[in-house]
Amino acid sequence: MKFENYQISNSFLNRRIRDITSAGVKNNRKELLKHILGLVDMTTLEGADTNEKVIALCEKAKGFKDKSKGVPNVAAVCVYPVFVRLVKDQLKGSDIKTASVAGAFPSGQSPLSVKLMEIQYAVDQGADEIDMVISRGKFLQGEYNEVFNEIASIRDVCKNVHLKVILETGELQTIENIRKASEIAINAGADFIKTSTGKIQPAATELAVLVMLDTIKEYYEKIGKKIGIKAAGGISSPDQAVNYYLLVSKTLGDQWIDKEYFRIGASSLTDNITKLINS
Repeated sequence: MKFENYQISNSFLNRRIRDITSAGVKNNRKELLKHILGLVDMTTLEGADTNEKVIALCEKAKGFKDKSKGVPNVAAVCVYPVFVRLVKDQLKGSDIKTASVAGAFPSGQSPLSVKLMEIQYAVDQGADEIDMVISRGKFLQGEYNEVFNEIASIRDVCKNVHLKVILETGELQTIENIRKASEIAINAGADFIKTSTGKIQPAATELAVLVMLDTIKEYYEKIGKKIGIKAAGGISSPDQAVNYYLLVSKTLGDQWIDKEYFRIGASSLTDNITKLINS
């Protein structure tokens, strides 16, 4: 699909963000936080990850659900490919998805053939979702067709596995680049577009997310297909999470406020939300 020109200034977008987030939430805040908890992808993506650490994360992920209080499970647990089978086994019987970063995460600096092999491995191990990252170097060199073709090739390998495409917006730097990368990812077959790997700063920002939401909205209005959004990186406070919730709700509508179309990538956030829910 050909997108319209997106000539919008930082100041205009920041005014929209202020207008949306300053309105706050009208419904019960604790109930809202319970809903947000169910949108969280918990992650451990460190070189020091061990089986024991991953098992502990899975146990924690399964421990939030409390039917009597209306507290749901988190949406997914996200790990490196070598832990996918372990996570799949640990989460068996729950409604929590097994997600895997793959495809030369977090740099994206590997040949496409290597990326495809790693993604195929994660899919074969049982991943429900793949979080890949675009080649920012190629993008910043203007090799847009290469970026598109990589995503499309990965889409083919994923088949029915949900594909989240990480733009790493902090390295794209400009509104124009974030918009262009969003367009490429959507047209190449992304099920979700995602802000960040969480490995650089800035990670998720409200400005980047709003640009991404506007792109998703235009695609939906023209094609009729919903694309998901994932805000990830540096989100630890419930207030931050509520702001992203409001941006999605006010830009795309409440039909997007569902784990099928909206995720927040965070782990420490879950502790801070549960403290408030139980207070």
